[in-house]
Amino acid sequence: MIEIIPAIDLIGGQCVRLEQGRFERKKVYDANPLEVALRFAEAGCRHLHIVDLDGARFGAPLQLSLIEKIIAASGVTVQSGGGIQTEEAVESAFKSGIKKVIMGTVALRKPYLMERCLLKYGGEQIVLSADVLNDKVMVSGWQEGSEVGIKTLIDRFLPFGLLEIIATDINRDGMLNGPAVELYSKLKEQFPTLRIVASGGVSSIADIKTLNENGVEAVVVGKAIYEGRISLEEIMQNGYDHAR
Repeated sequence: MIEIIPAIDLIGGQCVRLEQGRFERKKVYDANPLEVALRFAEAGCRHLHIVDLDGARFGAPLQLSLIEKIIAASGVTVQSGGGIQTEEAVESAFKSGIKKVIMGTVALRKPYLMERCLLKYGGEQIVLSADVLNDKVMVSGWQEGSEVGIKTLIDRFLPFGLLEIIATDINRDGMLNGPAVELYSKLKEQFPTLRIVASGGVSSIADIKTLNENGVEAVVVGKAIYEGRISLEEIMQNGYDHAR
């Protein structure tokens, strides 16, 4: 059964969502992300996806202290990324209480560092993030393109113990127009042992059902929850897991 992971995106200490990764198309949903996390925890959620968008944009983690407070106050486990591009940043993330460190830009720019981290911490704690636009992986908070395809990126790190990837279709992120089912189905076919986490476009329980039917192990849901399209109660009523 697919796992639903609520998302909290941070800019300037606020809970926000972007449309298609565009910082100029930012919407603030709550000025206090800690309260958001507490609401998720009270609803029974024990796992959150937190992204430091400032960190992703500027190349260094900028909100670890806030994330540490969220973890301490809410008791949830957190997977998080954004600007983690050095071994010191990885260590700081784990020291702050983050359970899984998400690495995206660094996988392209410093693949040797991604390899070292996978070997040191294992695929249970280091997660690859691939933000895809027109079949190519974007970096730096989706601000810069590359010529690298997602399959090439995965192939690079599988020998080093990669177990999980969070794949985002940028064209769908924050648009509530449905997830990129074809992308995830293809990835599952090509990499059957890899844990696939879908991100972007989910707007309804029906979307989650479709992903589940296509073998996707987990899905990050943000805007659909904040806009009232999906509630955690509805997730529970449909038998999906949001408390892993």
